[in-house]
Amino acid sequence: MWLESNLHGAEFIEVSSTSKAAEIVAGKKDAACIASVLAAKEYNLKILAGNIEDAAHNVTRFLVIGKEMPKPTGHDKTSIVFSVKDRVGVLYDMLAPFKQYKINLLKIESRPSKKKAWKYYFFIDLEGHYHDEKVKKALEHVEKHCRFLKILGSYPKG
Repeated sequence: MWLESNLHGAEFIEVSSTSKAAEIVAGKKDAACIASVLAAKEYNLKILAGNIEDAAHNVTRFLVIGKEMPKPTGHDKTSIVFSVKDRVGVLYDMLAPFKQYKINLLKIESRPSKKKAWKYYFFIDLEGHYHDEKVKKALEHVEKHCRFLKILGSYPKG
């Protein structure tokens, strides 16, 4: 909304990352980008405005992708994604095993599928490591109600 209110007539160009945007506009007088303070310092850019996000609690999540899952530390988090066939009570059925095994859910998000209308993917962050016995048991119960379940990873809490 800030862009619409303050940059009438500007051409918006989508790029792969904020650092790429900073690299592209570095040295240009008729261009600007949205980037971090760190990127501004790295590319010697002048900061024209700060705190332009629409949501004050906006965050970006970065993922580290690897071939091996980190070993349990005792203070871990696990991220999963799943989809279910739409029916009455299905979300309750998906969440009940976490309560049964006393696993705290840290975050729940739903995202629509880009392939089929009214199909959703649910992303959950939960306390515990995939190798913890109670997490394993809860996920086994959850999987019984899923069309699709993927463990994205277990890792130390940040």
